[in-house]
This record gives sequence, structure tokens and C-alpha cells, in this order.
Amino acid sequence: MAQTLIKGALCKIGKPAFMKSLNNDFKPVLAFSCQNFSSVREKDTNVVKSVFISQSSDIFTNLALEDWIYRHFDFSNHHVLLLWRNSPCVVVGRHQNPWAEANVSRLSEAGIPIARRNSGGGTVYHDGGNLNLTFFTPRGRYNRRSNLELICRALNSEFGIRTAVSPREDILLEGDYKISGTAAKLGHPNAYHHCTLLVNVNMPNLHDSMHKEDDGIHTNATRSLPSPVRNLSEVYSGLTVDHVLGAIGREFLRSDAAGKNVGNGVVSRRGFQLINPAESWFPGLEKLRQEMSSWIWRFGKTPRFDVTRSFTIPRELAVGEAASAEAEKLSKAPAADASPAQLTVKMEVVNGRVSDVTITIPPGFLNAAPNGGEIAVVTDLRGKRFSEEALRILDESFAVTDPCGRAGQPGQGGEKNRFVASCVRKVMQSV
Repeated sequence: MAQTLIKGALCKIGKPAFMKSLNNDFKPVLAFSCQNFSSVREKDTNVVKSVFISQSSDIFTNLALEDWIYRHFDFSNHHVLLLWRNSPCVVVGRHQNPWAEANVSRLSEAGIPIARRNSGGGTVYHDGGNLNLTFFTPRGRYNRRSNLELICRALNSEFGIRTAVSPREDILLEGDYKISGTAAKLGHPNAYHHCTLLVNVNMPNLHDSMHKEDDGIHTNATRSLPSPVRNLSEVYSGLTVDHVLGAIGREFLRSDAAGKNVGNGVVSRRGFQLINPAESWFPGLEKLRQEMSSWIWRFGKTPRFDVTRSFTIPRELAVGEAASAEAEKLSKAPAADASPAQLTVKMEVVNGRVSDVTITIPPGFLNAAPNGGEIAVVTDLRGKRFSEEALRILDESFAVTDPCGRAGQPGQGGEKNRFVASCVRKVMQSV
């Protein structure tokens, strides 16, 4: 059945390997699978409805699967709902800045990947308690609100959970809590609308993964709009992703091409199908996965941005080496006599790589720039990825040159170099 189903939905793509038997890979789905129903012609088309369930929990594989289906299937008479879930990860929109949206350092330490999807919209956290839904249709039948209303209808009819679609086309629980984020990709001839659904997500991990202090980032990238969130399981005890998956899948199969519930006998329903996202099923899928998981796609596609941080200069380093008398006077002065001197680091990042580093210093901090102001930092950071790659060379670079690019000097000059290097490191680690 799985082979016939997928073969019938495919456009002609000239991939004979895809046509080999899939029976050995197919497993019967859960007991709530629907049976086949006879087709009844709708007004102008005989639409087949299918629910695909991905057997992968890898975010990059599932994003590749979604993109593969979008590129290769013919949805003119066959609408598909893809249901999928992932191991812990954070997913940013196509036009977003991951450093502005997520706690990149914490995620890296925890081994939680950051992914970038092909659609717009905001950043979301996924784990096994989050259900992802992708509605595939022809561009002419794309209807995001109808899909969201279908989800609300399923939650109410199966569990008595009342939700509503907001004017921004999010799904809200109890009027205030967002339980679903939504995005779309509109092409020709195909389109898809996908959304998340919080069932029993690990909320502490969600908040920690996307918690950001005042980041000092200036960018034109799309910014997420923070919203209060809640799990469905908080209002319906014991609710699981499998329960919700079954309810929404059944509601989808009961709906017509416009997403309206019409009961039995209006469209041909091919039920729930387990899908194995493997190269043998979907030729070219592995290449798509490699592209989705690459640094170039996840971080290199970030719109240009700059980040600025200011740091208080220790009093013993606040003046130049030649002004020892002034330094002694400053060290003896009460702390309230003068405002602490500040050093500001500004880093510009283009395509995920360091483009420039500029430091603003107070007068007297460096003999090479006695009047203070902005100085360009000459280091090997330029052109390096805004990541651990740049951090690895930071200390080495500042150890052999001062911030103006000359040979480092012992004594206070070396201390200042180390202080500058520490500030640049803190800027990178805090973003």
C-alpha cells in the first residue's frame, strides 16, 4: 500500500530506484488507522487525503523530508498531512539570526542542534513532547486558517480542549497562551503550511534554550515575538503526542479539500502511513539533509548584523603607560571622584563570519591612540566563522600583537592586550 500511495502522488522525476518494493520497510501503523473509502467526486476534483508519519526524530532528516515532498509530489488531487517529531533542537526561520534568537552557547554545551528551515516565521523549540504538522496542497488550495481551525476542531471533539485561532494565526489556549507557532512556504505549483503543537514539552529546556539577555545585536533579520506558552497536557492530564497525532490525523481524513469536516464518503481516504525517511524511499534525500545540517545553511545564511558590548576598564589599566604620575593619582583618588572608564567592542558579522572588529577606548588608554576614540583591531579574526573557530585563534592573535597590530610589549601593555582579548571573547561567548 505504501508503495502505491507514494508512487501515485509523485510527479515524473525519472528515479527508477524509487519504484522498487517498499513492503519490507513498511510497518502497520497504530490501531487508529483508517480504512480505504470509495471516492466521491467533489465539485471539480476527486481529492485523496493521506496522513504520513515520519519514523525519524532527527530534525535535519525531517526538514529534508518535508522539502523533498514539497519538491517532488503532485498535490493537485492528493492532499497530504505530514506528522513528525524531533529530539531536542531549536529551529529558526529562514530569515532569522540564530545568535539573536537562541542561547547559542548553552545549546552548544548541551549538544542541542540549531536548525534553519525553508519557511519564514519565528524560532521554536522542539522535543519529543512537540508535534509538528505540515499540510501540503497545491498553491491554489493553500489555506492556513482552515488548517488551524481543523486542529482546534480535533482538540475540542476528542478531548474537550477549547482553543482559538488568533488574528496573527496562532493557536491560543485559554485566550492567552500560545500552543502553536505557524509558518509557510508558497511556491508553484505546490505550497505547504506547517506548525508546531505543544503537548508535553520540557518547558524549562524551552525557556533556557531561547532565553536572551539584552543582546546588543543590531540586525534587519526577522525577530520572534515572545508569547506566553503552555502545554496541552496542563489542561488535559495524561495527554500524549500519540493521542493528539491520532485525533488530528482522523480529523484531517474526515475533511474535504477546503478543510471542512464532512464525515464519511466525500473523499478517498488512504489512512495513516508510516514513512521511512531514507535514501531508498526518497532518492536525493541524503543530499538535502547534508545541506540542511551544514554550517553554511544554518549560520552562513544569517543576515548581516553587528553586536556591541561595553566593559569597565580596571582602574590600574585605565590610563596609558607614559602617564605614570596620573596613574598614581588615579589609584589614590576616591572611587566616587570619577566615572569608571569604559572600553566598547563592536563586531560586524557578514554571512556568519567576522567582517570587522572595532574598539572604542578612552583617552590615554593606549599610547598609540592618546586621544582615544575608535581603533580598528588588526587580527586574524576577520573572515573567520563567528563561532569556536574565531575563539580558538583569539588568544593567540592578541598574544603576539597589541590591538593596533604591533608587537606586544611586556608589563602593562601585555595586561591591556589580555584585557582587550578577554572583552572580545566575552562578546562572542555572550551572543
